[in-house]
This record gives sequence, C-alpha cells and structure tokens, in this order.
Amino acid sequence: MPRLLSFIALLIASHPALGVDRVTFATNWKAQAEHGGFYQAVAEGIYAERGLDVRILQGGPLVNNRAQLVVGRVDFLMASNLIQTFDGVRQGLPTVTIAGFFQRDAHCLIAHPGQGNDRWEDLAKAPILVGNAGRQTYFRWLTSAHGFSESQARTYTFNSAPFLVNKRAVQQGYATAEPLAIAKALGHEPRVYLLADYGWSTYSTMLETRRDLVESSPDLVQRFVDASILGWVRYLYGDPEAADRLIKRDNPSMSDEQLAYSRRQMLERGIVDSGETLTAGIGALSEERIADFLQKMVAAGLYEPGQIDASQGYDCRFVNQGVGVAEKRVLLEASAAVR
Repeated sequence: MPRLLSFIALLIASHPALGVDRVTFATNWKAQAEHGGFYQAVAEGIYAERGLDVRILQGGPLVNNRAQLVVGRVDFLMASNLIQTFDGVRQGLPTVTIAGFFQRDAHCLIAHPGQGNDRWEDLAKAPILVGNAGRQTYFRWLTSAHGFSESQARTYTFNSAPFLVNKRAVQQGYATAEPLAIAKALGHEPRVYLLADYGWSTYSTMLETRRDLVESSPDLVQRFVDASILGWVRYLYGDPEAADRLIKRDNPSMSDEQLAYSRRQMLERGIVDSGETLTAGIGALSEERIADFLQKMVAAGLYEPGQIDASQGYDCRFVNQGVGVAEKRVLLEASAAVR
C-alpha cells in the first residue's frame, strides 16, 4: 500500500494539469510593463496556485482580440476604458466589465516646457497632435469640458517627429511610455499632463469577460481576478524581474529601461493603486464613478441621454474585497526594512 500511495503521488506530481482550468487572457497590445501584474501572476505561479493554467495572448495593431472574446475563443480580455464598456451595451454584446486595473487612465498630453504651454489652461490654444481614436473620445471631452476646439486638432500618425520640430505643438501620449523617448530626443523632460488629473475619470486596463462565463463559472472568474490582483501587488511592490523576463520573451523589442520607467510612472502617478484601491484592493470598481463618467460622455456628445444603461455593462461582485491590501503592506514593510 505505501508503494501504491507513493506511485499515485508521483503520478499526480508529474501531471500538474489534472484538474486545472485552462484560461486564455487576451491583452490589448504587445507585452509591456503596463501588463506586468498579469505576467507576474504567471511567472510566480499565482494563477497555478488557484488551479488556473493561463495563456496570455498578445494584442497588437492588426489583432482584434475583442472579437475573439465575443465568439468564445478567449476567456478574458484587457479592455482600454469605459467607453468600450458603454459601446458593448449599445451593441448588445454578451460581455461584462469585472475589474478596473488602472484606476487612472494613463493617456496624457505632452508639451515642450517654456514654449507657452506650461499651464493646463494654455493647451486650449495650442495645436494638438491626436490620433483618430483619441479625437473621437477624450478630445471631444476636452472640447466639452475644457474649452478646446476642433480647429486645434492635427493628425497624429504615432510618429513624434512633427512634435519634436514644432515647439508650440502638443502631442497625445501615454504617461508610462512616450515621455521617455521624447525626453531622450529633446535632451530634457517634457511637460506631461495626465488627463486623469483634469477630470478624465474612466478606468483603464479593465478586465472583461462574457456573461455566460460569469453565470456558469463564477468561482473560476473569482480565482482569475484574485490572482491577477495579487500579481499586480507583487509586480508593483515586490520584485518584477520574473514578469519582466516573460514580457521580453513575448515582446523582444521591450527594453529594461522602458520597463523600469513604465513601472516607476505607474507607482508615482497612482495609475494602478490609488483612491479606492488603497482599502478596496487593486481592480476596484465604483458604480457611482461609472455613472458619472457616462454623464461626461453624454455631455461630450458620444451618447444620447438615456441611450446607455451602464449597469448592464459591469459586475462589481468580483472586486472591492480588499484582496492584496495586507500583502502590499507586508511587501512595503520588507522593502523599508532593507533600506
């Protein structure tokens, strides 16, 4: 009998996938520090500890992972912001937002210092290089809430050369990414205006899934959300090296310098962990905040009054439980003790 038990134990150990739920998580872009918490959960076995075998499927310029979610080819999707949630409701898609991993959207406006754009109010008079997606979303909010005008908009082709040449120009960007390359090109730091500091209150890097998965497998959904939260806690407040290795494996063009810069910006600007997350845990969602942002988008002309029932687009039951708050405290205390 002891030999039989030993054989069974050996068999189980050699087949760790037995009884494991296989999950595909699709991101909205190529691997980067902004995805670090999810990679940390893979690298440190946090998903595996909760019975999940998670495959991360990268996004990119020619990849439509949202369609893959809708048809059931992926289980979870990294969504950009609440506008996608509202659009999903408008289109009748079977999707639901279940977490907001970026409490503060990292979209920003970048300006040359000392060239007449050193105050937020100055930007309403400057030429703004903005892409089509931004022009149809946050730029419309800038016109309705901050006095910007359509005449300011210039086409942005995701090439910073026009901005670097024109010292009066302002360029759209992502606070955790473009400012690093721009600072190198300029030889000094640019002015970075985070839209979240001026009322752009959407969540970002949100987690979406399908309603049928929420209804049929709420335990699986909860395990994935909890493990992802802990992954972010450890990526931000622990050692990110294991996650960064996986990120560079998936995206070889990603440099250590960019990874370190992006992580530092997420920490310093409270992109992931600030406000409600300090007590409710990373990924927190607020019904009041979602409703407020919808009203801002109605005022900006993205939707008609009463057109969207925002409550149909999200489910808060998997967050706001304080997951990871205690572990963050332990990691911070350990870090302080080392210093």
